[in-house]
Amino acid sequence: MNATERHALFAGLVFNPEGQPAQVVYVGREPCYVILDGDFRRHVPAEHIDRQVLRWIHSQMMRNRELVTEGTMAWLGRDDLFTKAMIDASLENFQAHAEQLMQQGLPEEVRTWLGVMGLRIVADVHGQVVEIEAPGPPEPGL
Repeated sequence: MNATERHALFAGLVFNPEGQPAQVVYVGREPCYVILDGDFRRHVPAEHIDRQVLRWIHSQMMRNRELVTEGTMAWLGRDDLFTKAMIDASLENFQAHAEQLMQQGLPEEVRTWLGVMGLRIVADVHGQVVEIEAPGPPEPGL
């Protein structure tokens, strides 16, 4: 693949409403998720589904901004204002990071990890994301 080609970010994590996995194929240079619709194979541009998922991820991060910031700081082993400001700026500039992801794709290991953690994207034959199953914090008392 050359640098101008896009990638299906969530290959292996997209399913139709019946639970059948979507394959990824290229139509020219455009990656498409193949959403099964009975005997039909609907080719949906990956970018359409991926952007919906990225918007959802961003909304979840912003909704839980303090938790994301604290967790990232703990993961980095840093607890200072400069690091907090850097993380906050990254959250604010999510769109720029999303564009870079669309160009570079997610590493296979990251997609595998997301799948193991329980990320599952359900899209209909029109490419509308109808459900996102994602790992959440553990239930209290479990």
